[in-house]
Amino acid sequence: MVKKRATDSYRSFFSEGKLWKKISRFGKQIGSRSVYAVLLLYYAYQRKETPRWAKNIIIGILGYFIAPIDFIPDLTPILGYTDDVKLFTVGLGTLAAYIDSDVKQQAKDKLSAWNFPLEDIQEVDDLKIEE
Repeated sequence: MVKKRATDSYRSFFSEGKLWKKISRFGKQIGSRSVYAVLLLYYAYQRKETPRWAKNIIIGILGYFIAPIDFIPDLTPILGYTDDVKLFTVGLGTLAAYIDSDVKQQAKDKLSAWNFPLEDIQEVDDLKIEE
């Protein structure tokens, strides 16, 4: 019997299109820091140097963020996204070795393109996401 990983439950929810749609619908509600965290994970996933185990974690985290199972609680202002934010924080800490300056710049460029303020994202970079 193959043991199922916790991230496997959310794998089917992950796609780039679904991710952009979720951010476009709820990005302003969750704020720059959370969107930046999502983008850091996404661009770390895109790196060929990121190992499969790390990509599996990223897919699980982003799939959870996208999952409609989590949709109803997310409608509650502020409280609805606390579980997502905690998951982003744990994910970023675990995957910090795969979040380099290129990943950070890609995430910042996308935030700027979407007109998100960059002033408050330093807090995310300070979560031991160092090269």
